[in-house]
Amino acid sequence: MAASEEEAPIRIRKYANRRLYNTATSSYVTLADLAQLVRDGVEFTVEDAKSGEDLTRATLTQIIVDEEQSGANLLPVSLLRQIISMYRDNAGWMLPAYLEQSMEWFTANHDAMRREVERAYGAGTAFGSLDDLGKRNLALFEQAMRLWNPFAAAAPEPKETASDAGGELQAMRSEIARMQERLDALAGKGGD
Repeated sequence: MAASEEEAPIRIRKYANRRLYNTATSSYVTLADLAQLVRDGVEFTVEDAKSGEDLTRATLTQIIVDEEQSGANLLPVSLLRQIISMYRDNAGWMLPAYLEQSMEWFTANHDAMRREVERAYGAGTAFGSLDDLGKRNLALFEQAMRLWNPFAAAAPEPKETASDAGGELQAMRSEIARMQERLDALAGKGGD
């Protein structure tokens, strides 16, 4: 088999009864199966069995909806609202490229970022710091979008969640403990 044939995406056919058929394995698959293919890095396309229409984007979106409904909640409501508003915005053409570049950067750098955050702040704060990075990235995106559409209403400031407050509280406690250790060390030196 030629290299280009090996790299061709798997064809998934969607029938009128909403069943999905993997032409590579000659078997029916579910959205969960397709989600696993994505996680495994397997390229596929989804097409309507009757018309041949490309349904890949709609199918991937449905996988995201299913994941969000299962409690994964990777997409903040404010981001979803921003994306929806872009469908009728003149600057919407920039969003796909921006999101694609942001995800490529995040994917390429997320392991290194996690190691650096854990090294600098300890393992317990890595996820909070990555969450903060995501919030800053979203804020920068919103600011850039306002440049193209100055009449768009500014998104409300995100409310602090209990996990955010807990992380900040833990960071403050750690800082107080370090300061107390320094004071104790200074007091010990002064008493000599």
